[in-house]
Amino acid sequence: MATCYRHPNRETGVSCSNCGRPICPDCMTPTPVGMRCPECARQRTKVMRMREMTTVPRVTYALIAINLLVFLTEEGQFTLFGSSIHGPVIQEGWLDRYDVYVNDQYWRLVSSAFLHENFLHIGFNMYLLYLLGNLLEPAIGSVRFALIYFTSLLAGSFGALFATAAPSLGASGAIFGLMGAAVVELRARKLSVMESGIGALIVLNLILSFSLSGISVGAHIGGLIGGAVAALAIRAADDRRLPAVGMLACLLISAACVFGAISVAGTTGTGIA
Repeated sequence: MATCYRHPNRETGVSCSNCGRPICPDCMTPTPVGMRCPECARQRTKVMRMREMTTVPRVTYALIAINLLVFLTEEGQFTLFGSSIHGPVIQEGWLDRYDVYVNDQYWRLVSSAFLHENFLHIGFNMYLLYLLGNLLEPAIGSVRFALIYFTSLLAGSFGALFATAAPSLGASGAIFGLMGAAVVELRARKLSVMESGIGALIVLNLILSFSLSGISVGAHIGGLIGGAVAALAIRAADDRRLPAVGMLACLLISAACVFGAISVAGTTGTGIA
């Protein structure tokens, strides 16, 4: 059981409704939005739920713009990085074991998450990115949001390579990671995961992942786990007022995913993430 952040020798099952820190009865201040810790109780600012934040989600909009731009150019042929990349962008960017392991084309771990098969594919993914980004980025900040996104992206690439040898592409590994991070943040703020709609969204997408052919289940599961773990690391570090530790943890998780992806790529399935 958690202990009060001001009295470490006292166990408690109650957390501040604003910052999420555990508080004992002596530290609880009743408010219309739940119990608050002494510091939050002294704040005169309005308590804001995740959906009420007004900060512009700049990283979310930037990611959507990049995905749309790449989608418009992915059938084109360009010469990049000398002669090593010379085919259509979609072929030179999708994720597959052979090119990662044999040709050492490690950029595919990232580039594949910015490529999409068709309008339906990118439309569905960008719609979810818009919804989740507007929910999550204002609540945790742009830097933390970007770290969780790219950690989830790499975890999704690891999962995709682990699950299948077929080429895969799409942003949904990272988007599943945002779903996992949203669950962590909602739970930390004592908000209902199911009432928020995130729980139903995850269940529906997991059902579709296992029901429809041509979907990289590995990317979805890997991204979901990666995003949740990254969010837990950030939340734990923030609770201890050590934000740099949480960010470092995300970088270490990302590095582990890259190492794992390259390792499993050496083993010798169709998937669209």
